This record gives sequence, C-alpha cells and structure tokens, in this order.
Amino acid sequence: MWRSYRAEELASPAAFRSDPDTVWQWYEFRRDIVRKAEPNPAHRALAELEDSVEEFTLITQNVDNLHRRAGSVKLLELHGNIEKNYCSACRRRFDRPFPENQEQVPRCSCGAPIRPDIVWFGENLPLQIWQQSVEAARSAGLFLCIGTSSLVYPAASLPWAAMDRHAVIIEVNPDSTDLSSRADLHIPEKAGSCLPALVDELLNTLNETPEHFT
Repeated sequence: MWRSYRAEELASPAAFRSDPDTVWQWYEFRRDIVRKAEPNPAHRALAELEDSVEEFTLITQNVDNLHRRAGSVKLLELHGNIEKNYCSACRRRFDRPFPENQEQVPRCSCGAPIRPDIVWFGENLPLQIWQQSVEAARSAGLFLCIGTSSLVYPAASLPWAAMDRHAVIIEVNPDSTDLSSRADLHIPEKAGSCLPALVDELLNTLNETPEHFT
C-alpha cells in the first residue's frame, strides 16, 4: 500500500489535516519496522564515548530512537522521535506508546487528533533543541559528522559552525560530501564498521594525552 505514496505526501501538516488516519497508519507501519530493529555497533560506540568523556553532545537527525536504546543520554533529536506523540491542537505530550497497529488516529481529551512528534516537511526545527545544537557545535573541540549527506539544512550547517571555532572535524561517510574536502579527516567507511575502532582510538588518546582532548 505504502509504495503508492511518496514521503512528502504523508509527512506534512497538510496531509495530516486532510487524512489523519492514513498518516497515522503510515507511522504505525514505520514504528513496527523500528521496533524490530536493534542499535548497531556505531550507536553503541557513541554511547560508550559519552560514558567516557566529560563533555559530550549527540545531535541527530534520526527519528528511530535507536540512540536512546543504545544508551545515549545527552541527546538532541533535531527531527523528533517516532516513539513520541503530541496533540495537534493543545500540544499535550503522549510519550507512552499507543496500542500497536492502531488504524484510527488516537484523540486527545480536547478532541483533536494526536500526531507523531516528528518534524514534517514545511515545519521548523524545535527552537530550543536547535539553539542547544548550535551552542554545542560552537563549543566543541572535536566534531564527528557521521553518516549524513551534509545536504539537509539547517542541520548541515553545524559542522561548519564548529569549524569556524577551530574544532577538529572528522567525517565518517562512505561517500564524499561538501564537507569532505574541508574536514581534518574523512573516513570513507560505514559508521557501523569503523566507529568502534575510531572511538577506541579517541579514548586511547584521551588516556595518554588528556590535555589535547576537549
């Protein structure tokens, strides 16, 4: 059924106003996929890095909740979280799951349909989370840019903000991006295969010369 839709046709405020049940069913389909997925070695390596350094912020465009399931805590979710919801009218939060595969959109006590806590096409990023992300980028000594095309703005501006403050930039991506030639190090591999070794190397550097690691 979902092959007949494009994401842009469903992931928008207009689509939700027009047909909230269909949009809700699509997100239930996606939630079912996410629930069956497991964090990969890259997710777990970042959680390990967070546990091992004093200052750490993980900024993600992912909505699949896998970073939290891997153990990450200092997390800024720029595009929301597919497991969370809020009322489309009064904005009351519903962070508990609803019955799986519910075909009709649930309703808030105010009567309005409840929507996924996802930043849809045509919507702005949550202001507070965006401001925290910019602050974290500007204060970073080391900025890891992992598995992103560096094309989706404003998120793609964050490594450049870190670079302006003279942070070391490491990009992990099998493909080259606009950032690759400017990064201090570009690792042309998938995150799941190389990030555990990279984190081990960073932690060894921290243990040996902590004054050079911020």
